[in-house]
Amino acid sequence: RLFAHWEAVASTHRVSLPRDMAGPIVQMTRHSQAREPVPYVTLSQHEKCEEAAYEERRYPAGKWACVTKGEPMYEQSISVSFMKLMRYICKENSVGCYLGMTVPVLNEIHLTRERTRLEREVVTAYYLPEEFQQNPPIPTDPEIHITERAPLRVITRVFYGMTTEETILREISLFWELLGSTDTVLRETYIVAAYENPSIPQRRNEIWFICRA
Repeated sequence: RLFAHWEAVASTHRVSLPRDMAGPIVQMTRHSQAREPVPYVTLSQHEKCEEAAYEERRYPAGKWACVTKGEPMYEQSISVSFMKLMRYICKENSVGCYLGMTVPVLNEIHLTRERTRLEREVVTAYYLPEEFQQNPPIPTDPEIHITERAPLRVITRVFYGMTTEETILREISLFWELLGSTDTVLRETYIVAAYENPSIPQRRNEIWFICRA
């Protein structure tokens, strides 16, 4: 039943779910309560109409497992990449065991020059749990690369639901309206941070604007 549920979710993303994903899905579900947060420091919080509007954070340097995909649709790219990362997290690694889930999973996106569409290529990144930061298990999948990512300063805003090209472009636009004119953040590269697995309909996400160095 669990597999059928994920299969239905995958079909909304226009991808098919291979049978060999059954094991990782069961493992992920079993460990769903034990998720390690990616470490960060809150630098400032901003409210609008007495509600949290956005916050500024600093993330330290760290090792991430990354997959780059350029499928026809954004949802397809992140689904294919996340399935690869799930296999890596669950068993397909040099230590041969479950590594543990961290949140959020990051999806780095780029806008076209006209800023009306997303570029095809999306980088999906999973932060390695603290115990593996010094000595990351090697992936058996050659498309997964372990990368040391530099410290990152971002301005973040929460949104809920499915992440499609349409919803992401809308969230970017809304965030720009909220921030007003500023040249302190990048305009062509953004990050979509996912906090819950794709089978949760009203899942929590964040849009991250990347601060210039």
